[in-house]
Amino acid sequence: MSCCKDENMTRGEGGCGECACANDTMKMPLIGKELPDMEFEAYQNEKIKDIKLSDYHGKWLILFFYPKDFTFVCPTELEEMAEHYEEFKKLNTEVLSVSRDTVYVHKAWHDVSEAVGKVQYPMISDPTGKLCTALGVNIDDEGVSLRATFVVNPEGKIVSMEVNSNDIGRSAGELVRKLQAAQFVAEHGGNVCPASWKPGDEPLKPGLDLVGKI
Repeated sequence: MSCCKDENMTRGEGGCGECACANDTMKMPLIGKELPDMEFEAYQNEKIKDIKLSDYHGKWLILFFYPKDFTFVCPTELEEMAEHYEEFKKLNTEVLSVSRDTVYVHKAWHDVSEAVGKVQYPMISDPTGKLCTALGVNIDDEGVSLRATFVVNPEGKIVSMEVNSNDIGRSAGELVRKLQAAQFVAEHGGNVCPASWKPGDEPLKPGLDLVGKI
């Protein structure tokens, strides 16, 4: 008999091997939850450096998880993020790519791949999968991460997340738009951003006067 009280929970995903509710990692959804503070090695600009996630409090942060170095969809995504990096920085945002590869594999990939060679943001190494697991995106039996993106506000709380199957690539341009929307609502309390909102578009201010009129 499963130990799970919720019959809709999935068996076999939890720490006891019976049900997901036994897993002591953070549960979905993570929106509004505080990012756990962890320390990692990262490769950036021909150097290996130590990074603590709490170092980025006071800035916006994007955690960009991908499955593995030296693969196929991943370099196209990292290249596109690199091409938008200056735009992210202008939005007071740091980008951290994350995979379970070591920093030495990151360096080797950066050295030989034309696409990945454009990357200037830190490439975090999570070889034990502790961050992947904490955020619920680790694929245990493969030792890789799902293709996942988290936007974290300056207070260290997750405000947006996207998790894809590993055969579906993401859009850096759409991520910029979502970041801009998150920053707008953070700065303009009481307003919300409708579908496909971009800077310069009119937001919405929820109220009874709008009910049934949109």
